[in-house]
Amino acid sequence: MTQSYIPAVFYRGGSSKGVFFHARDLPADKETRDRIFLSVLGSPDPYGRQLDGLGGGVSSLSKAVIIGAPTRADADVDYTFAQVAVDRPLVDWGANCGNLSSVVGPFAVDEGLVSVPDGEALVRIHQTNTKKIIHARFAVADRKAETEGDLALPGVAGTGARIRLDFLEPGGTVTPGLLPTGNVVDRVPIPGLGTIEMSLVDASNPAAFVRAADIGASGRESPDEIEARPDLMRLLDTLRRHAGVRMGLGATPESIGLANPKIAFVCPPAPFRTLDKAQVESAAHEIGVRIISMERAHRAVTLTGAMCLGVACRIEGSIPHQLAGRPARADEIRVGNPSGVVAVGAEVRFDGGWIADSAVVYRTARRLMQGAVAVPAALLRQAA
Repeated sequence: MTQSYIPAVFYRGGSSKGVFFHARDLPADKETRDRIFLSVLGSPDPYGRQLDGLGGGVSSLSKAVIIGAPTRADADVDYTFAQVAVDRPLVDWGANCGNLSSVVGPFAVDEGLVSVPDGEALVRIHQTNTKKIIHARFAVADRKAETEGDLALPGVAGTGARIRLDFLEPGGTVTPGLLPTGNVVDRVPIPGLGTIEMSLVDASNPAAFVRAADIGASGRESPDEIEARPDLMRLLDTLRRHAGVRMGLGATPESIGLANPKIAFVCPPAPFRTLDKAQVESAAHEIGVRIISMERAHRAVTLTGAMCLGVACRIEGSIPHQLAGRPARADEIRVGNPSGVVAVGAEVRFDGGWIADSAVVYRTARRLMQGAVAVPAALLRQAA
């Protein structure tokens, strides 16, 4: 037999999709897991389409998740995230996916890992990549997570059941703290380009925020317009890598991985058109963002990036804070992105330094397929 089969579930969570595995069904060896995930998603694919796997040719559709028994007393399950590169044989374990975090609670209930009564469920999630706790709250009926509801998400057709995610103490996931350098704004010298101001923030995931105007952009560009400018993409990658060094993620710009930090350029609220040609007015959002993920312009905004931006908008003097309009509601920041507007909540305070107590978002999720994924049999024979 040339292929073997591993139990798996294919899910949409928020504006991402991924393949979910039980830890018990995977080999313990990390290198073997990497090869399995590359095979399942269809990477590397020089054509960028992942036709020979379940991936969708962009970073938001090329993801794998492992769910296992909790290793912390304050959690019900462990959740480990793997970002699979599209065009190269690379699996990055250095970040979390906020969108797929919305799947973990429903998966745990539907798979019998957590027993809850009908009504609103609370599942406590240990996010192992960031060593943080996430609380997922969602409706349960007949001992299964509800999928039908009235919550619409930008970039996702239709509506679904509301899932509330509370990211507790989100600061300092893979860096020394919420502000890894201790500065609200860093002036970063870039060889051959001069000095660029950036706010380096690590909340849910690390991100570097730069003013759109400082890099010759408006902040209202579509992903295709961004990628049509090789000069801008090169500049953003250079800034991202230098920011990564400042944040302690590597010794040199060349050593910075693809997943972290994210680089985003932000602008004050201004009218723009979404990918589905809808018009978003200035009054509908507090700040605009365009974010790069795995060397591609994201077609919406990574959920962890939106949460990080929401937190940054609450940090007085940061670049997002300088540009953000006055919130329409005290408990949320509305983030304009290529697919529409995402609302995020952030509880931030100053107590001798800036502290993020929580970040809150709402998502929907749906199980798309369950069964088993095919992988080369040799992979499992080698693991055995």
